[in-house]
Amino acid sequence: MTVTTFGPPPSLGDIETAARDTLAKLPEPFAGYLRDVVLIIEDFPSEDLLAELGMEDPFELTGLYTGRPAETEVYTGDLPPMIHLFRRPILDEWAETGVPLNELVAHILIHEAGHHFGLSDDDMEWLEDELKKPVH
Repeated sequence: MTVTTFGPPPSLGDIETAARDTLAKLPEPFAGYLRDVVLIIEDFPSEDLLAELGMEDPFELTGLYTGRPAETEVYTGDLPPMIHLFRRPILDEWAETGVPLNELVAHILIHEAGHHFGLSDDDMEWLEDELKKPVH
């Protein structure tokens, strides 16, 4: 019987690195909208957040964008735009799909921000494809 051993699972820092790499590669104007976004990487969403979203299973939520759309007026006391990525649900999806981790994190990040800014699925797919192109 052969026993396969694996290294440690990707850390919070590994997820953050993949997300920051994605942000650094985004084309304009999308990159400009997310220039000042705060990345928050946690193992799971909080119980309060799950309740607010009407969710029970913390593994159902891989990411969330919070903040005002880019074209709206900013008010005193507004929090900066934030993208929350949840490591454990991401790792489960990664294990289930076999998609490379950096591509999965990029997909989640783009879709969370993209839905918030009203991008179509085609626009988000185009952004993901742009990230996969080799840099000349």
